Amino acid sequence: MDKTLKFEHPDVEGLDRDGILAIQKRKLKALGERLQNSPEWVAHFRKGGMSPRDLTDFDHLHQVPTLEKSDLRALYPFPMLTVDMSQVRRFVATSGTTGLPVLFGLTDKDLNHLIPYQMCRILRAAGMVPEDRVYQGYGYGLWIGGLAMDIGLEAYGATNFPLGPGRGDLVTTWLSDHGYTACSLSPLWLMTLINMAKNLGIDPRSAWKLRVGVFGGQSISAAFRDQLEAEMPPGFMAQNIYGTTEAGGPVVSISCPYSHDSDEMHLINEDSIITEVVDPLTLKPVTPGEVGEIVITTLDRDASPVVRWRTRDLVRLSAHPYDCPCGRAGLPKIGRIIGRSDDMLKVRGVMVFPTQVEDIIAATEGAVKEAWHIYIDEDDDAMEQLTVAVERHKSSSISKEDMQYQIGHAIHSRLGIRVTVECHDEGVLPRYEAKAVRVHRRKKAPH
Repeated sequence: MDKTLKFEHPDVEGLDRDGILAIQKRKLKALGERLQNSPEWVAHFRKGGMSPRDLTDFDHLHQVPTLEKSDLRALYPFPMLTVDMSQVRRFVATSGTTGLPVLFGLTDKDLNHLIPYQMCRILRAAGMVPEDRVYQGYGYGLWIGGLAMDIGLEAYGATNFPLGPGRGDLVTTWLSDHGYTACSLSPLWLMTLINMAKNLGIDPRSAWKLRVGVFGGQSISAAFRDQLEAEMPPGFMAQNIYGTTEAGGPVVSISCPYSHDSDEMHLINEDSIITEVVDPLTLKPVTPGEVGEIVITTLDRDASPVVRWRTRDLVRLSAHPYDCPCGRAGLPKIGRIIGRSDDMLKVRGVMVFPTQVEDIIAATEGAVKEAWHIYIDEDDDAMEQLTVAVERHKSSSISKEDMQYQIGHAIHSRLGIRVTVECHDEGVLPRYEAKAVRVHRRKKAPH
């Protein structure tokens, strides 16, 4: 693929870091003036002995109390809405996997100006072109992923086929018959589609025309990404995308054709989103090459802005954040999402991230890469023992026993813990069309 891509917004994407910071500072002050009219935001700033009007520079921003999901749930049902309800055109929500979902409003400005602006830049950076036919496989309802992608594709001028997740038999056929050249979906769902296609006698490498994919919903290992690309037409590039409902959708970061090989993404919309990468314990900025938690401030969001929202997502700040050959010198790079600070598993004193387990499974010959789960016994509060469940490809020559040993040995060698590995036949474990749930508590099996 030709890596020479034009910027969607050259007046911004061509700036150096000082130019981006100047935009952020100007917008930060305007945001503070706007939040001064919201009693809920005034009360939040007062927790730190501040007023929203103090939001005049980055030193003051770093003094603002961080925003947590508990803060928003305490203001149920419409927390920190900064416009009158009559101006809200749509609501979106967090997943609500624990407790009630949190609602965020979108005005006409959010829907028809901000999201298109941010998403067009995302699509251009990923390598899509307006002539693309796009299988849009993100979900809908209250989740913002499918909505934002649809808005972005329309504004960008691409041809959208918004099938959403599911209906795999139809999708595998239409990928061939319709000649889709780009896609947006969960990487695990694409791997499921690849396997379904093969079972139907369809070879994706020759029957499909996909050349670029934008993948969100969960972070995947480099090994999984490499295998995914190997199953696709030659030259296909899997681009990592990242965002949150609180940030306004999948608009925070995207890999470009240059940063793809290093498994890194640009913080692509830094003129409308301030992204801090901080130590999750001290909330101090990390240095290049270090791991920290992403903290988000939305500068242009109209109805439901956030200031210093703790995403709990952990990422490594690039060792060389400003040197991408694509020329976006003011938009720093981060690595793929490593895990969540609240998903870390402390097993016999060792910190373990689910993505570390995925890396090992993805590198194991014969293991089904999209099907794995971690189980914790319901009464094991100390997490003394984990069970890792995997599947064995039905065509694999490796026995279940050998696979169990290989994975268990690799986990012990790399992570320093011993786990129980269960190996199942292909197709037994749950699949996910959108976000995957990997860690489960289950009742201990009776002896």
